[in-house]
Amino acid sequence: MAPTLLIGSCESFSGKSAVVLGLARQLSRLGVPVRFGKPLATSLDAPGAQASSSALLDADVRFIGATLGLPESQLIPSLHVLDAATAQQRLLQGDLEPGAGFPLLQQQLEAASDGLTLLEAAGSLHEGLLYGLSLGQLARGLQAPVLLVHPWTDSCSIDPLLAAQAELGDNLAGVVLNAVNPDLVPQLRAELLPALERLGLPVLGVMPQSPLLRSVTVEELALRLGAEVLCCPERLDLLVETLSIGAMNVNSAMEFFRRRRNMAVVTGADRTDIQLAALEASTQCLILTGAGDPLPQLLNRAEELEVPLLKVEHDTLTTVEVIEQAFGHVRLHEVVKASFAFRLVEEHCDFTRLFARLQLPALAK
Repeated sequence: MAPTLLIGSCESFSGKSAVVLGLARQLSRLGVPVRFGKPLATSLDAPGAQASSSALLDADVRFIGATLGLPESQLIPSLHVLDAATAQQRLLQGDLEPGAGFPLLQQQLEAASDGLTLLEAAGSLHEGLLYGLSLGQLARGLQAPVLLVHPWTDSCSIDPLLAAQAELGDNLAGVVLNAVNPDLVPQLRAELLPALERLGLPVLGVMPQSPLLRSVTVEELALRLGAEVLCCPERLDLLVETLSIGAMNVNSAMEFFRRRRNMAVVTGADRTDIQLAALEASTQCLILTGAGDPLPQLLNRAEELEVPLLKVEHDTLTTVEVIEQAFGHVRLHEVVKASFAFRLVEEHCDFTRLFARLQLPALAK
């Protein structure tokens, strides 16, 4: 029977998909066949996308499969979909079991004769309990080791890891610390990693925070804001890494904008001076709030520079709150992000101990 590895996290938005991509790429280069799935789907391709098929394939599974060149046969369907309607139905029925699909998944994994099956668990340690598919339940039910991906801010970040260690026991095979302030990485490696190891937490990687991986497309912002796209609809794939608010005088704004990169600039529809200044900086989109329409000269200049203009009905504060919630909370579904994830994992993770535990035949030769 080929081994199975669970990729999990203690908290939501930890960056699991980036680690899955990087790990799977390393395995493929080493000649190890990879299968991938998410037992609990969190996002299908589109509403009704699975209507013609009994198989549930999460959008992340499809993207990672396509990025890695995996055939359909190596993509493992989900057992359930995590959404409000399904959760309410299960709650009203008092249904906490994973259902008949779980024994079938066990049989499928037992029948695999080569390579490694990667299964991405739900977004936090206990998410999925209502479905019988939390990280701990999967680890015990599949007798599978777990690689945890955990965002690290400071030493207070240890508590969720200790909770996971208590929950997972010997199934915990390793930890990747993610989204670490780059300035803290040397100290973390020199002082704190030995302390974590002494607590029985094998740290296999320390990945610095990446503005690119936290970025969001202009299209995603437009959808979240319910915005009207005034120009350059073909450029909605641009990635926004930072947010700026154009509420100062134009001289201060120009100086501020020069220090930022790949911005979304939010400003009032009547601030043409700020809008034109933003277009001359590293601006990926301009978001106009309040009443009024932009002047023709602004539209013309935005078209020339290929910068999308979005018009929203929200006030500036609400618009900023929506955008801030989007950063780091969107899926890794862009090729440029995937390429960066490959490099980030390659440079900052060492899975030697994990591969030894998995006893992959292809790596033992």
